[in-house]
Amino acid sequence: MARLKVAQQRSTIGCKKNQRDTLRTLGLKRIGDVVLKEDRPEIRGMLHTVRHLIVVEEVD
Repeated sequence: MARLKVAQQRSTIGCKKNQRDTLRTLGLKRIGDVVLKEDRPEIRGMLHTVRHLIVVEEVD
């Protein structure tokens, strides 16, 4: 299964609480943090919620 490299690029200051909670659930705590996640529908939904704060790349 494909993996996604997710990096936080913007701050959560001024964001809604559900967006901050979503970033925490993904494992992102600060700008510059990078995590690898499996490409699943649940993860894609979370990424969609915070798409303005992150950068996503597909990794083999």
